[in-house]
Amino acid sequence: MESSFIVKAKDNGYVYAPVQMVEPTSLKVFGNTLRRSILELLAKKPMYPAELAAKLKVHEQNIYYHLRQMQQAGLLDIAEKKEIRGTIAKKYKPTALSFAVSLGGTWKEYTALSAEANRHLLQFLSPVVQDALLQCLFVVGSPDPHGPFKAYARDGHYAIELALFLGHYYSQPPSFGVKLDVDLKREKQEKENLILVGGPVTNTIVSEVNAFLPVSFGDKEPWTLLSKKTGRKYTDDSIGIVAKIPNPWDAQKCVLVLAGIRGEGTRAAILALTRFNNKLLQRYTEQKEWACVVQGYDIDGDGVVDSVEVVE
Repeated sequence: MESSFIVKAKDNGYVYAPVQMVEPTSLKVFGNTLRRSILELLAKKPMYPAELAAKLKVHEQNIYYHLRQMQQAGLLDIAEKKEIRGTIAKKYKPTALSFAVSLGGTWKEYTALSAEANRHLLQFLSPVVQDALLQCLFVVGSPDPHGPFKAYARDGHYAIELALFLGHYYSQPPSFGVKLDVDLKREKQEKENLILVGGPVTNTIVSEVNAFLPVSFGDKEPWTLLSKKTGRKYTDDSIGIVAKIPNPWDAQKCVLVLAGIRGEGTRAAILALTRFNNKLLQRYTEQKEWACVVQGYDIDGDGVVDSVEVVE
């Protein structure tokens, strides 16, 4: 059955809940006061007809009649069956907690809900996304010389691609959501959900979480990536990682790292999540520390990484 949702505006975004679409003929079911009362009681917990009759102070046969009508309309399911004195007693529950009727018209695309179909994506992004709202800071390297290598970050613009992807699904955070690595440290905002873009040379926050990553960066040239799980070492410039770990400064928060040995590796990591996440997250499990190594490829031969393969 195709999933349907009811959407309503709230603050600066939207909230939604699952809804069951019913035929217009079902409207007569809701037009009866007793049936509405039955549905309201069953929405709180499944009940037997005898319980409903006692609660509503009506004859049990009357309850049975209305239960049949609602079951035929597709509004009720049987939650439980139990043998009582040689007969089968049935406990009922609503098929949904929200119902809607459509009279036709044009259906407009609401892309924020399409992520609901991608459970792996929702699981991976939690708690960065809560109630369809981004709850995180994007952190990119400063474009000015900084850090022990006096590096200029040239991959911060890759975060735009990531932000466009996430904004396609979710509402923006309530406050300004982008920080330079040097500003994050100065303003002591490390105890947040963080999305870190760029390797440890250009993003000093990545260098601080590097020891916690399941696949970590070497600390000197030639730059490498080392998998703690397999022991494999990677040296190709187009290698990148997508990783999720608890925030070292606050274990209730999390850190997502999208970074590469060089800028093209960071681009590969961004593409892996934004364009190839079905392939990437096939391997995702809800363990505390998770990482995937990806390699970028230039398929169309224009010198720019445009495709990704999962390495481990």
